[in-house]
Amino acid sequence: MDTQIDPATGDYTGARIDHLGNAVYLRLMTPRGSWWADTTLGSRLHELARVKDKARVSVLARQYAEQALQPLLDDGRARAIEVTARQPHNGRCLLHVEVTEAGGAAYGFDHFVRVGG
Repeated sequence: MDTQIDPATGDYTGARIDHLGNAVYLRLMTPRGSWWADTTLGSRLHELARVKDKARVSVLARQYAEQALQPLLDDGRARAIEVTARQPHNGRCLLHVEVTEAGGAAYGFDHFVRVGG
């Protein structure tokens, strides 16, 4: 069990969790290659802050998230991961991540990505 990280603030909540919420959060929030202990951890989502708010951003956001979360499938902690992106063109893109863990439990996570403009 891990101490839950609040996706809105990045702080620990004090609650204990037994799902992959922290793993999803860390892989999406960490810029790829920036963590000293594992340069493969993270995503390229931070790059979207410099991209104009065009329709293709939601496609890129979904691809970047899927790439970042692939290690959870590769190491067997997740059985399936589905990422959907919604882009209201207000400087943010909403990712919804559905994770089916190896044991069969399914969890949903929302993640906002800042889009430049």
